[in-house]
Amino acid sequence: MWASCRHGARRHLSPHLHLSSPPPPRPPPWGRVCVLDRTVSSQEVQKKEEQEVSGRQMLGILRGYVWPAGNREVKVRVVAALGLMLGAKVINTSVPFIFSHAVDALNTANQLSLSTPEGAAATLVTTTLVGYGVARAGALGFNELRNAVFAKVSQHSIRTIARNVFRHLHNLDLSFHLNRQTGGLSKTLDRGSRGIAFTLQAIVFNVAPTIVELGMVCSVLAYSCGPAYAAVALSTVMVYSAFTLAVTQWRTPIRVAMNKADTEAGNKAVDSLINYETVKFFNNEDYEAAKYDESLKKFEAASLKTTTTLALLNFGQNVIFSTALATIMVMASRDILAGNMSVGGLVMVNGLLFQLSVPLFFVGSVYREIRQALIDMQLMFQLLRHPISITSAPAAPALHLAPADSSLEFREVSFSYLPGHPILDNVSFTVPPGQKYAIVGGSGSGKSTMVRLLYRFFQPCSGSILLGGHMIDSVTLDSLRRHIAVVPQDSVLFHDTIRHNIGYGDLSAPEGRVEEAARLAELHTAILDWPRGYDTQVGERGLKLSGGEKQRVAIARAILKDSPVLVFDEATSSLDSLTEASIMRALAQATEGRTSIVIAHRLSTVVNCDRILVLNKGRVVESGSHQELLSSPSSLYSALWASQHDPSTEGS
Repeated sequence: MWASCRHGARRHLSPHLHLSSPPPPRPPPWGRVCVLDRTVSSQEVQKKEEQEVSGRQMLGILRGYVWPAGNREVKVRVVAALGLMLGAKVINTSVPFIFSHAVDALNTANQLSLSTPEGAAATLVTTTLVGYGVARAGALGFNELRNAVFAKVSQHSIRTIARNVFRHLHNLDLSFHLNRQTGGLSKTLDRGSRGIAFTLQAIVFNVAPTIVELGMVCSVLAYSCGPAYAAVALSTVMVYSAFTLAVTQWRTPIRVAMNKADTEAGNKAVDSLINYETVKFFNNEDYEAAKYDESLKKFEAASLKTTTTLALLNFGQNVIFSTALATIMVMASRDILAGNMSVGGLVMVNGLLFQLSVPLFFVGSVYREIRQALIDMQLMFQLLRHPISITSAPAAPALHLAPADSSLEFREVSFSYLPGHPILDNVSFTVPPGQKYAIVGGSGSGKSTMVRLLYRFFQPCSGSILLGGHMIDSVTLDSLRRHIAVVPQDSVLFHDTIRHNIGYGDLSAPEGRVEEAARLAELHTAILDWPRGYDTQVGERGLKLSGGEKQRVAIARAILKDSPVLVFDEATSSLDSLTEASIMRALAQATEGRTSIVIAHRLSTVVNCDRILVLNKGRVVESGSHQELLSSPSSLYSALWASQHDPSTEGS
């Protein structure tokens, strides 16, 4: 059958087709791996992709957003925030001094009242305590003002990074998205954004200020009370930090496991909810719940470990600080008994140490959370390192073609998703401008793959594709895709109005053009019958519409895009025969004078095409008009036609 099909159809071949014995397959360009996983330009890019982003690299990236070149407003805000932070620390350090003076004034109130006018002692104490309150309020006010000034910097950085990652995800080739789950990507972006916000606030307003405050407290203690007090404070910080670092390092893998379980649970939940109807069709609600519960069990176990180890960390930190506090209070008590320190000095030492404990406690939790934030950010920044394999050539010109110049040529194109499993094998054909060509064949013959290659979702392993005489990889991607409108086999809609989904073909189109496109797609009358007309919500992925209605929306989009090349990939597969016939007449008007390709299983939809290409096992085995191909009873097209029009199967 194979041989007879090939030889029987040879007389119908276009002069543009090459159906002689194929030459030996050419090896793909050096360094390019043509598989579904990814298409990389070199081994170095592949190695770069596999390397994890280090914490130092992520901090370097963040520094570029916090201190961006050429953005004076952001830099002014950063400097102002740092100035407010320093002022807050200076005022905050003076608070224990003021309080100690108030205590000493109270201790000597009787003596002062005997030697000073009446009420002077009370006035001194009151003034000191008022100053104490003003200082505390001032420190808090400076901190809040600092946060307000820096908020725009941090939020702008988060927005810019998240936008860049989102844009990068859209620039990645189709193979990346075929191998990833939407739920996992959503979790990665969400946790990464939160991690950026926390890291910026923590480093600028917790880590650096604590170092400054530690230096100020130790200096004050050494000057006012002696080096021994400063040594106790400094050693406390060192032991506290070492303990926190060690335990946090030990807890990190536990938190990573918890995140992994959380992502897995999110993936399964989103995947199951997206396939809600499939779950219902097969009564598998319990199975899906059990699968989801398996992931939740892993998350529960990891969360318990995280909580118990956190309790251990907090207890150890409190033991270290309580020991230091008891030690320094004993030292102060001895100095008071020896007459070397007043009661106010004891209050000052206690206040300074407690004041240091607040940021010190936060440094422990901040370090822990920074580690977690870096883990959360790592996956997001890893996405930015994923190479974009399908890009515009350097200095590539934009493509500008009129419909009369939009010829399409496949020249010895070969492609495979997996090594050793070719999908297209040395395919060559030419579609003249304004002609309508059909591509037919069995499932898996490579019909839809040709659309993906034309739209540059993938790069051919060998050969080239030309549009209007220009190789499609030598012009900009944006201009190429603007010249091609595709009606996909599976039309997925946005969770928005029907007007938005049709208008997505040309977001600048006025309402009149949107409605005209709907009329051509035989959808306008049906929309007017809906309760809210063009403002009707279609539901997530268009689930509120029937399969035929979704396909008509996709057809209306393509009509609205008004591109010189139209591709219909099983564009009427979900339509009934009457609607299909009506839409085919409308499409005949829409494609008039335009280069178009119709991919179809139902051969009745391609009988009026100028030429029909028959694919089999990735090769063009026959070519001709409908009548020419049927004139050869031994052709593959004749066999396909007979199988679809066998009277014994009519109406089945």
